[in-house]
Amino acid sequence: MSTPVSPGPPEEQVSTQKLVVAISSRALFDLGDSHELFERQGLDAYARYQIAHEDELLAPGIAFPLVQKLLRLNSLAPEAPRVEVILLSRNSADTGLRIFNAIEHYGLDIVRAAFTNGAPTAAYAHPFGANLFLSANVDDVRRALTAGVAAATILPSKAPELPSEQLRIAFDGDAVIFGDDSERVSRDEGLEAFHRNETERVNEPLAVGPFRSFLELLHSIQAAFPIENSPIRTALVTARSAPAHKRVILTLRNWGVRLDEALFLGGRSKGPFLEAFGADIFFDDSMLNVDSARQHVATGHVPHGVHNRPDQ
Repeated sequence: MSTPVSPGPPEEQVSTQKLVVAISSRALFDLGDSHELFERQGLDAYARYQIAHEDELLAPGIAFPLVQKLLRLNSLAPEAPRVEVILLSRNSADTGLRIFNAIEHYGLDIVRAAFTNGAPTAAYAHPFGANLFLSANVDDVRRALTAGVAAATILPSKAPELPSEQLRIAFDGDAVIFGDDSERVSRDEGLEAFHRNETERVNEPLAVGPFRSFLELLHSIQAAFPIENSPIRTALVTARSAPAHKRVILTLRNWGVRLDEALFLGGRSKGPFLEAFGADIFFDDSMLNVDSARQHVATGHVPHGVHNRPDQ
């Protein structure tokens, strides 16, 4: 009878689970000048410009610090789920060479990419197994959300004043982590009806929103570290207040998902609180909240739910 082979000590066991983040070139690098040229003169002029400036280094974009911190997680705990970042770009392979030159210069471990030469990129998010898609193109983001991938439009934003080595991600609740059922009640029937609805249904978990799976994967990475020494910190930053807070807490408990901080702001402007938290990125469905937040931290708009209905 053969002797079973030992799987090895824990430090040699690498999780097969993976967090996959797909990102556009405009979210990763500063392509503002060349994108303006594209909008003014078209694809051919853009292509000529990129090839002519191929050896000029691109500056980091809004989501660059986030990507750096995500990739850094792979070196901290081999037993934790791995993180992979994939480039989805509307560049051609030819003009995309400048993008990969920058990736190599900055030492980013990005090896998979799709270049579509001006065509939409979102169709490739699902085949790559993306759990999150970040793009400066709202149409691509909407397509990814429709395909069931958590997605957000990266908007021009301000970086936090005091960045931390810790990866810090903040989420709005309704229509982002959760579904928008309760938000619909608030929009259609008013705040009093919203609070009555949340009180009456307090023990009924909230519906699942587009970012639940992404949050769960972050939680699974966090679980590989002691709480007091985690390289990831998460926060819920919501306009909810008491008594509507209780249903949120019970829903997260029901899901078995940890959020490190929960800020129930009761309608206060979110931006200063996100700056105090030091968010590397904040996700919200409301453009009103996004416009406040992006004055303080990198922000992604999630074009989902009642705030983004065509009739609104």
